[in-house]
Amino acid sequence: KKENIEKLTFAEVVNIVDGQVLGGRQGLHKTLNKFVIGAMKLDAMMRYVEAGNLLIVGNRYQGHKLALEAGAAVLITGGFDTSEEVIKLADELELPIISTSYDTFTVATMINRAIYDQLIKKEIVLVDDILIPLQDTYYMTTANQVDKWHELNQKTGHSRYPVIDEHMRIQGMVAAKDVLGANRQTPIEKVMTKNPITVSERTSVAAVAHVMVWEGIELLPVIDSQRKLIGVISRQDVLKALQMIQRQPHVGETIEDLVTNGVQDVSIGQDYSFEVAITPQMTNQLGTISYGVITTLVIEAGSRVLRKYKKGDLVVENITLYFIKPVQIESMISIQPRVLEIGRKHGKIDVELYHQEEIVGKALMMAQLID
Repeated sequence: KKENIEKLTFAEVVNIVDGQVLGGRQGLHKTLNKFVIGAMKLDAMMRYVEAGNLLIVGNRYQGHKLALEAGAAVLITGGFDTSEEVIKLADELELPIISTSYDTFTVATMINRAIYDQLIKKEIVLVDDILIPLQDTYYMTTANQVDKWHELNQKTGHSRYPVIDEHMRIQGMVAAKDVLGANRQTPIEKVMTKNPITVSERTSVAAVAHVMVWEGIELLPVIDSQRKLIGVISRQDVLKALQMIQRQPHVGETIEDLVTNGVQDVSIGQDYSFEVAITPQMTNQLGTISYGVITTLVIEAGSRVLRKYKKGDLVVENITLYFIKPVQIESMISIQPRVLEIGRKHGKIDVELYHQEEIVGKALMMAQLID
């Protein structure tokens, strides 16, 4: 479903660079497959320009014309414009010619950033990617009786079903515990759980996992903006997807990846210890470690230790930062997590951060463990 997400349309490029469309407005919906920076002589430049490209160039009218003739759109940097002849040609060929006040380097950086963000989005698994669609979903209606639950249970072996009204809108959920001991002729409305927790198809699977663990739910109805049922998502599907995400190579790095990739495991036996260097991206405007980064480091160290005890996933429930001291850019921090208690479903970890053997941070992290 997520093919070509890294391709940008020319209309998106206009937004990214705060551009102004000089001509070829009819072609704004087209996608660019690569951009070329025109910083060389014309004949050399044209060897790199192909149809579907975007040529980033200054006020070189001849270059604008040749690029359009080759089937490429043009982005003029430095706030320059172009000739009437080129604008006319852009309109005829339906290839956008865009002007921006930024310089070439800035523009290339901005477009790269946008493509990078698209790649990160591509990695995030949404409910839409793994839901069981309506045609494959077993559900009940408010007109049904408890008898219908037994019939479905015999047929499918499942024990949980969404309940909808005649307009396909979600009204409740019914599970085995609801129908236990109920008369088979009882209307399902009387025993179902009303106003159930629901998710939309754009919700991330990670957020759904959190809801399922927190609320102890096995099955969630997926609804659209009119509260109509479009499918269901089960706990097994969510766990499978979370395990798959961990095995995926990341194409674009998030800030969390940048922070956690630098964490080195230097544990000796049961004395768990991790080290990380404070890079410029991990600091605030004063050049000391950002509070968000401290939280990320606490979670990363705590999670790594819990995974040594328990295979599977975990959901962080609570983090308390007791104590923080500023740590300067390019310092080396040692993170020392200590397991306070670990059960079948919960883990509690004390995390201390040291710089040059002096304590600079202390936190407590609690997590729920998912088998």
